[in-house]
Amino acid sequence: MRRILLLPACYLLDQIAGDPEWFPHPVRGIGFAVRRGEIALRRPGESAAEELLRGAALAAGLTALTWATTAGAIRWAYGASNAAGCACELVLGWTCLAARNLDQEAAAVLRALTDGDLALARRRLSRIVGRDTADLDEREISRAVIETLAESASDGVIAPLFYMAVGGVPLAMAYKAVNTLDSMIGREDSRYFYFGKCAARLDDAANYLPARLTAAGIVLAAGALQGGAARAAWRTWLRDGGRHRSPNAGRPESAMAGALRVRLGGGNSYGGEWVPAPAMGGRFAPPGPEDAARAARLVAGVAALGVAFAMLLTAFFRPGKSR
Repeated sequence: MRRILLLPACYLLDQIAGDPEWFPHPVRGIGFAVRRGEIALRRPGESAAEELLRGAALAAGLTALTWATTAGAIRWAYGASNAAGCACELVLGWTCLAARNLDQEAAAVLRALTDGDLALARRRLSRIVGRDTADLDEREISRAVIETLAESASDGVIAPLFYMAVGGVPLAMAYKAVNTLDSMIGREDSRYFYFGKCAARLDDAANYLPARLTAAGIVLAAGALQGGAARAAWRTWLRDGGRHRSPNAGRPESAMAGALRVRLGGGNSYGGEWVPAPAMGGRFAPPGPEDAARAARLVAGVAALGVAFAMLLTAFFRPGKSR
């Protein structure tokens, strides 16, 4: 399928179908492979260097295997028929995107807040964030939703579109492998500090451009949907984007803080341990549910811009069929 047609088709299918729990999503298979790979590669009593090397082997090997498996499946499907190949590309490309699922999960949290059900809002929030949610109040829940929308707009929408435009569905799926590796073993705790370091750095590299493209998209969407908010988004991005502990997550989050004129960032609790962090948009007030709803609308605009930009990219990266 021509890549310029594949991109909007995948996005449209994601908007229609979302992420049904019954569907055998490839990311779940990647997650299973990460767990099995860790069991196979790790040994008790290893040195830091050995853990680093084994973790690097898992990250590089699984990413390469994901690319090769996806490319092989698409090639096999096209060998059967052109229709089968197009269907295979479309379905696999759809699973790389998470725009509708992100919107649905955020909406579920906001509905619970609107209904005054803090307990339900906390439970729904725990599905999409890694921080502890049991004691969060309405404003902290709203902050968490906005930060997740901003960061996930990058790794769940813009990054897959970018890599699909540059290298087709196999490269987008390889990106999802990198993202999954980082979420599972890329943590800086005692268990994964060395074993997951390569996965974390690989994820940082893979998200470098998409995170900044997402921040730029937020600035543009803020200008289109909220008038003068584009200037505040731009200025807050420039001032606070580098203050986040992640080299990438702070870019879209700071742009979102400026676009909404709310304060994001600050400390969070993970597994009962308080982790301090600087604020973004520190001169603004804390957010509320209405700000989170505006953030969702901005992310929808960013996704639409992302599809258009990705289609333009296909003119520079192997135009024609995506396989």
